[in-house]
Amino acid sequence: MRAKLPDSEGFVSRDGVKLAYEVYGNGADTILFIPPWSIVHSRIYKAQLPYFSERFRCIAYDGRGNGKSDRPEDVAAYTLDNYLADALAVMDALDVRQAILVGLSFGGLLASVLAAYHPERVKAAILVGTVTTIGPTHRTRFTASSFVAEHDRYKGWDKFNRKYWLTDYPDFAEFFIRNICNEPHSTRQIEDGMDWAAGTDGPTLVKTIEARNVPPAFDVSKAMYRKIGCPVLFIHGDNDQIQPYERAEAAHGEMTGAEFATFAGGGHNPLGRYPAKSNALINDFLDRRLGIAAPARKTFRRTAREKRVLYLSSPIGLGHGRRDIAIARELRTFHPDLEVDWLAQDPVTRLLETSGEQVHPLSTRLASETRHIELESGEHELHCFQALRRMDEVLIKNFMIFQDAVEQGGYDLVIADEAWDIDHYWHEHPELKKAKLAWLTDFVGYLPMTSGGDREALLTSDYNAEMIEHIERHPAVRDRAIFVGHPDDIVPMSFGANLPMMRDWVPRHFEFAGYIIGEHPSTFGDRKSLRARLGYRDDEQVCIVTVGGSGIGTHLIRRILQAYPIVKAKLPALRMIVIAGPRIDPASLNAPAGVEVRAFAANLDRHLAACDLALVQGGLTTCMELAASDTPFVYFPLRNHFEQNFHVVHRLRRYGAGIQMDFSASTPDMIADAMAQALSSPNRPKPVEADGAGKAARMISELLTA
Repeated sequence: MRAKLPDSEGFVSRDGVKLAYEVYGNGADTILFIPPWSIVHSRIYKAQLPYFSERFRCIAYDGRGNGKSDRPEDVAAYTLDNYLADALAVMDALDVRQAILVGLSFGGLLASVLAAYHPERVKAAILVGTVTTIGPTHRTRFTASSFVAEHDRYKGWDKFNRKYWLTDYPDFAEFFIRNICNEPHSTRQIEDGMDWAAGTDGPTLVKTIEARNVPPAFDVSKAMYRKIGCPVLFIHGDNDQIQPYERAEAAHGEMTGAEFATFAGGGHNPLGRYPAKSNALINDFLDRRLGIAAPARKTFRRTAREKRVLYLSSPIGLGHGRRDIAIARELRTFHPDLEVDWLAQDPVTRLLETSGEQVHPLSTRLASETRHIELESGEHELHCFQALRRMDEVLIKNFMIFQDAVEQGGYDLVIADEAWDIDHYWHEHPELKKAKLAWLTDFVGYLPMTSGGDREALLTSDYNAEMIEHIERHPAVRDRAIFVGHPDDIVPMSFGANLPMMRDWVPRHFEFAGYIIGEHPSTFGDRKSLRARLGYRDDEQVCIVTVGGSGIGTHLIRRILQAYPIVKAKLPALRMIVIAGPRIDPASLNAPAGVEVRAFAANLDRHLAACDLALVQGGLTTCMELAASDTPFVYFPLRNHFEQNFHVVHRLRRYGAGIQMDFSASTPDMIADAMAQALSSPNRPKPVEADGAGKAARMISELLTA
């Protein structure tokens, strides 16, 4: 899912060539994102556009030769003069008198030309991995002679070759993209690059190189760089395999007052590989040099006793929200003056507001992670690991919103319940950390599904290896890491090939709070009184069907509704209540007569404690609430959801809770039989502790008193 869709889009025509553009936001200042070389298109700025468009008018366009723009047949159409004229044409058509320019690679050269020869159009320029015309080159890689040379075999940089592009462009594209994204753990960026490279072809790229033989109508020597007078920021990796670091240094040395930021070990595209730090550098640069980028800072006046906490609760399911509210309430017993702001998304915000909690206003700017998950899902299927990988655009936008909030808010502490973006980017760039961090999770480690084959096993190992490296390299980023559970709840599996066993590694890096229930059923009073308060009679068997806060559970609900007449015939006293959740239209379910359908239940935990039976997905929080209530239940882990199929199943088996079923193999008759079995079984789960929230709050409280 894209983190943000353009507010408008269209085409600018110049000399018969159509250029596709997109406009995001409506700020007073404009940022023009200039496309790189035509092997990729404007989606390469996906980590910048959604965030910066919150405060700027952001314009991106596809360069001629890729994306939605035209691919002219004439070599002369790809000269530097034409690319420059395209940029000016887009600005003119969209009524941009002056812009801040962001240019990656070849786009950096175009930004330099614009700043030198059209200074009235350029307010500032950010040059990332920029192509320059001076300084030392990568010797023979990109010379005219090597481009036309013929070889018996094309290996390595011999593939940067006219004949090879015309015969095996896909192989060249993969080779080139891998050299752009040469940092470890760059699998996602490589996949994106390959996608974007498919937006052009070998013959088109050949024309872009042959057009370099046509000299531009303007000087691009050292003298050009000396002409640039606007504020300039260079961002460059010192291991750039496409444009040598020394060339950017040479251009920087010719400018007065230009700034230079280096990514140690970084490759050609820091904007994609290190988006959090790159975005922060751009924010800081524009704030200092132009006074326009950074959100307004607030000054908080407080007594010595007052403490401020920013709390992030995972939006995927409401169980996280309930347990986080419980922790916050326990924290207030230690710090009565504690002020808690919640950075959260729907449907968690509904739960928070119902509970009287304060939602941070920047929450409205977050991209919906729940919506992304819904779009990734199939019929009772969510390939969780791949969905998380493809959520990168959403996560970087939301991290930047979080960073704004934490920098504005003067917080003493951030509490992050499975806010993976915060944990990842603060570990990747510890200098971005602006408050103490308490980190909570109920599972550690990605695991491959069999359906993903060897490729997925490699990817999960790579992601786990990066996480392990982050934590072992920067152990102080997490001021307290809390595992929601016990050591025995860790699955007895490895993080991957040549990586440690989870049960060996996790206890060295986490403290254990035991399981955390939002409100433990022991506090609800006796079951008979609870049933009476909820309107349940003694002579009925109440069955609750609930699928969490997302829309993924539609197929499961419908399958269960097909089983209802069968089980009703066997159990005449059965009363079925379906909690569809806030994102499923109850009317769309066409429930049979006798089944009650409700959109939302703020006190769902009490209904789960009072009912006789529940049917649920395989989410941990709901299943553990049922186990704590001693309520029989049947659960259906989502297909290809590694957490539900490995981590959750392991824990529920340890507690002896629930009957596990495979949705794809479960007919309505089988579901009806399982319901009857669950109601009649004498087996009951092990007790679930009631003091997990208090233990976690005590651990976190120490960070507020230190």
